[in-house]
Amino acid sequence: MTIPDTKAVRAFLEERHVGRAAEAAAFSASELKPRPEPRDDDAARSDARALLGRIGAAGWLAPIRDQDWRGCCLVREALAAASPLADAVFALQGLGTLPILLSGNGGMRERWVDAAIAGRAMAAFAMTEPEAGSDVAAIQTTARREGDVYRLNGTKTLISNAGIADFYTVFVSTDPGARGKGISCLVVPGDAPGLKFVKPQVLSAPHPLGEIAFQDCRVSTANRLGEEGRGMALGLQTLDRMRATVGAAACGMAARAFDEAHGHARARKQFGKPLAEFQLIQEKLARMATDLTAARLLVYRAAWAADKGADRVTLEAAMAKAFATEAAQRIVDDAVQILGGAGALASHPVDRLYRSVRALRIYEGTTEIQHLVIAGQLMQESGA
Repeated sequence: MTIPDTKAVRAFLEERHVGRAAEAAAFSASELKPRPEPRDDDAARSDARALLGRIGAAGWLAPIRDQDWRGCCLVREALAAASPLADAVFALQGLGTLPILLSGNGGMRERWVDAAIAGRAMAAFAMTEPEAGSDVAAIQTTARREGDVYRLNGTKTLISNAGIADFYTVFVSTDPGARGKGISCLVVPGDAPGLKFVKPQVLSAPHPLGEIAFQDCRVSTANRLGEEGRGMALGLQTLDRMRATVGAAACGMAARAFDEAHGHARARKQFGKPLAEFQLIQEKLARMATDLTAARLLVYRAAWAADKGADRVTLEAAMAKAFATEAAQRIVDDAVQILGGAGALASHPVDRLYRSVRALRIYEGTTEIQHLVIAGQLMQESGA
């Protein structure tokens, strides 16, 4: 199976996408797939910077700037199949820069976007807090306006690229009494006085995650993205666009796991014949392939709708992320089962995928939140 498999989703693609998908697959196979997994958190942070430079220099971040969502999905599929860390780097460049693009803040675009797309500036997206995960309106980090600056105080947790980002797209409360209607979005340079890297938060799959704090951190009002109090809408619009690409990353990981399992089942002999000739193994492979194809169709439907100019793709993106990430978890787990003991070895690519795929079901909105979003959209469409 090719990764990404453009044949399965050809109806949603333009000819230019097919060529770029092949190029992304070739780049990922030659430049990323041979790289060893980082040995620890420090190595993951160093590798993330190196990967950013390589991916940016090769032009693979351009679909973010162009808001070509099918292009983003194809790139994320290819990256995730070869290197989950490379995919995470891509994801954060998208999350950190898209609010700047959507807001129309020319100064922040000039300062950060070109550098981020070229791989010279690392982005971070700082929304989550100890008491504000799925409930974005519960953000407690405050930004008090004092003339032409904001003074920030608070803590952000589970932030990818914490401690190594050149800039953070930060969601803060400028009017605590207004909850969601009092959330604003600011771009905070990584070297801003009062911005502190508190500690790393180590995942089972190497990934630069951590906690940051703002202690009387002063940021110019010129760094605000959009109107004051409109940050939550900007954040949700960003997630609307990026969620389908999370589903694409899940498809990439699932496709790599399927290929590893399929190849093993054909080559490995037990009881005098290849594993692939056993009906229970065939049943797993059939289910894996069907789930993967269904996931891809949902992902590229959502990306196609976004590219065609839909104001919101809330329903499509939620369906894509929920189904694709859950399906990927099942596919990777089945791959481990087919591979047997080899699939549980830390040195095997499928073990790396097993540890990496789990987070996709949580970040940018858990599966449970996606189900609530889907139900809410259906109720809205029915007039209930």
